[in-house]
Amino acid sequence: MVSRQQVPFVTPAVKEPVSLVRQDGKRPDGATLLPWARGNPLAWNITISDTYAKSHLYDTACRPGAAADKAAANKSSKYCDLAGTYLYFPAAIETAGTWNQMADELVQEIGRRITLVTENSRQYFCFSACPLPFNGEMQSPCTARSLPPNNHPLQSFLV
Repeated sequence: MVSRQQVPFVTPAVKEPVSLVRQDGKRPDGATLLPWARGNPLAWNITISDTYAKSHLYDTACRPGAAADKAAANKSSKYCDLAGTYLYFPAAIETAGTWNQMADELVQEIGRRITLVTENSRQYFCFSACPLPFNGEMQSPCTARSLPPNNHPLQSFLV
């Protein structure tokens, strides 16, 4: 979602960089090849969390974005070894459309940089409306699969 559409306007980037493989074989979703800020390149991981999963339901009912924040915190701990050499952004988005703060900051910075490069303030894209990939399909962030069942207590809030 990020590397193909936005980052090439600003700086070269690669998807799933081989040089950043962890011991368990996992690697971030992408990284810039040149320094992004403070002399360090940028690495990111994008995670989609189901807002209405049973494991997230209590937290997301109490605080919007709780599932995204939890997913981002988990990714941060997995990739903590990147902190010294990369600016790491664990972007997380919930199926109901809520983004964690790091995802919002990353997309806003990419949009700001695109605006600077193109010198056109109207090039600032509306990222929240971008379709997101779910199971290999392109769908809107809020899909019928992400909504609670009809008999669920949260259903009354979604009418």
